[in-house]
Amino acid sequence: MFLAVDPPAPAVSDLDRALQPLRPAPGAPRWTPTSRWHLTLAFLDEVPAPLLTPLRAAVAPAVARTPPMSLQLAGGGRFGSRRRPTVCWVGLGGDVPELTALAGRLAAAARAVGLRVEDRPFRAHLTVGRWRPGQPADGDLPDRLAGYRGPVWPVREVVLWRSHLGSEPRYERTAAWPVG
Repeated sequence: MFLAVDPPAPAVSDLDRALQPLRPAPGAPRWTPTSRWHLTLAFLDEVPAPLLTPLRAAVAPAVARTPPMSLQLAGGGRFGSRRRPTVCWVGLGGDVPELTALAGRLAAAARAVGLRVEDRPFRAHLTVGRWRPGQPADGDLPDRLAGYRGPVWPVREVVLWRSHLGSEPRYERTAAWPVG
């Protein structure tokens, strides 16, 4: 399970159009379907059923303290080195400090109910592709997104998603809390 903010359809469509010229490029990553684009704020791994209700109760005040905020998908980058990239991502502009603070509150809420959350700094990004180990990889490809600026959009809610892994991964919306 994970807690996330989902970009609205116009932002997703705009970014999808911007990525079209990059998709067939040699050394491109395996592109993530737009239906799986989320701004993950806290990855929770498996959440035991008895902890779901306490988790929902803990997340509600963490989200309620969040002021209205607007975001914009902007720029691009990679995790991993230029020679061995692993993840292609699009960055964010707008109220990123507020989003970062929200991610911190959500991680604290999850820990408070007994869940393990990675203890690493939050880096606001949207994963758009992953390079496979051992496959040709063009680590310079994300640099072509440097000038990208999508539409500005208000953050409406935080969503708790459940991942169903397999040959066709899918996400199930489990709960949501309004922002602002």
